[in-house]
Amino acid sequence: MATAEALAELRLRQLTSAALPVGAFAYSQGLESAVELAWVGDATQAEAWIGGLLEHTVASLELPLLARLMAAFAADDEAAAVRWSGLLLAMRDTVELRTQERALGAAWATLLVDLGVGTAQPWAQRPQRTALALFALGVTHYGIPPDAAAPAYLWAWLEAQVSAAVRAVPLGHAAAQRLLHALAARIPATVARGLVLLDDDIGACAPALSIASCRHEIQYSRLFRS
Repeated sequence: MATAEALAELRLRQLTSAALPVGAFAYSQGLESAVELAWVGDATQAEAWIGGLLEHTVASLELPLLARLMAAFAADDEAAAVRWSGLLLAMRDTVELRTQERALGAAWATLLVDLGVGTAQPWAQRPQRTALALFALGVTHYGIPPDAAAPAYLWAWLEAQVSAAVRAVPLGHAAAQRLLHALAARIPATVARGLVLLDDDIGACAPALSIASCRHEIQYSRLFRS
């Protein structure tokens, strides 16, 4: 492997590391509320919940938008990047989920600037900022193609969801690894499907997530911010 390719792969590993200091560990994306509502109470139900989100939100919304955001950044088309990021934000249909996107987006912008990606600076204050947009900016800056960035993004999302399940359900660590192993097998097909969606097919359909997120906003005792 050429030195430039090896370095790009290492940059990708850094941008998808669970140790990345953007605060993603503080969010469960509705999972904590699903546990409180007794929708998720064991590893089997956690797999169904996380797998459902993978199928009905991440594959059909975030992956196609990731491809479009990367294309916009590669073409220096800031207006297009803002538009696609704004679309994602508009499709986060609760206050908590929109707040999560903006908070993580701001943290991502700060981190990228600290790593020398100066083009991330304007995004820190943009109302349309999202974590996905800043991830797309980062991987584009390092010359990582969509077919490498997409599965890495899915893995990072999946690892974060399983980590939340360990704390919220709760799951043991061995059970969590089995869950990761099972759901990771879906990543290649999910990427193949998500990256080729047409504009008119972009969207999400996860009413249980919307209900869980709304309920979480008024949940009495919480570990997570979403």
